[in-house]
Amino acid sequence: MDPAPTGRLVAGRGLAGNADQGRRRQVTLIDLAAWARLMQELGGSISPAARRANLLVSGIELAETRDRVLRVGACRLHVGGETRPCERMDEALPGLREAMARNWGGGVFAEVLDDGEISVGDEVEWE
Repeated sequence: MDPAPTGRLVAGRGLAGNADQGRRRQVTLIDLAAWARLMQELGGSISPAARRANLLVSGIELAETRDRVLRVGACRLHVGGETRPCERMDEALPGLREAMARNWGGGVFAEVLDDGEISVGDEVEWE
């Protein structure tokens, strides 16, 4: 996953250029505060990029948000559920997979409802 200052969301597909498009898991999101808590718990300091989520958001809690609609900039995302961590998380930091499995620590997946450009710094809020 390479950081990018902007991206294009495509309704019903996901993030333009992403390899896996059109399923229920069109976009994955992780919360910066949740990541910081995980790092504190494990005594780690790895980048949130290790999670391999499409979007890193802050100021919004993602736990227990199934079926809610999140607005990122001008685009809406319908949260389908929790993103379960895989064994690659333990390759990044031992114990990370188990820690992420608690309280939606792995973030969420969502379907894209609107086409549009999103950028770092866009407002993120629940509808």
